[in-house]
Amino acid sequence: MSIANWCVLAACFIPIVTVGFAKASRPKLSRKHGGYDNDMPREWESKLSGWPQRAIAAQNNGFEALPLFIAGVVLAQQAHANQATIDGLAMAFVVLRCAYVAAYLANRSNLRSLIWFGGVGCSVALFFQ
Repeated sequence: MSIANWCVLAACFIPIVTVGFAKASRPKLSRKHGGYDNDMPREWESKLSGWPQRAIAAQNNGFEALPLFIAGVVLAQQAHANQATIDGLAMAFVVLRCAYVAAYLANRSNLRSLIWFGGVGCSVALFFQ
């Protein structure tokens, strides 16, 4: 399996890990007192504020970024593009997505937007290999 394929797997797990931060933000609280409610997770999410709420938003954006990235990797590989270039763009995407989550949690909106554009740029670049 190529590095790019491993990056697809890693990119799929980034949103899952991201939401884990929000769920762990109140580990000792019961459901009644604001702790994670697995029975009603959407309702629980709507009550969050601050960085846990941003973690949920970062998770959602992570899932939204996946289709373009995965399609780019698959199509570039099907076109027999240079594998080293595909791998490099895929690794850059994963690094940028991790940086995106960090910027989102830190409430650095301008930096987050720049990083987002970089990630989209990597995904789009895969289509032109």
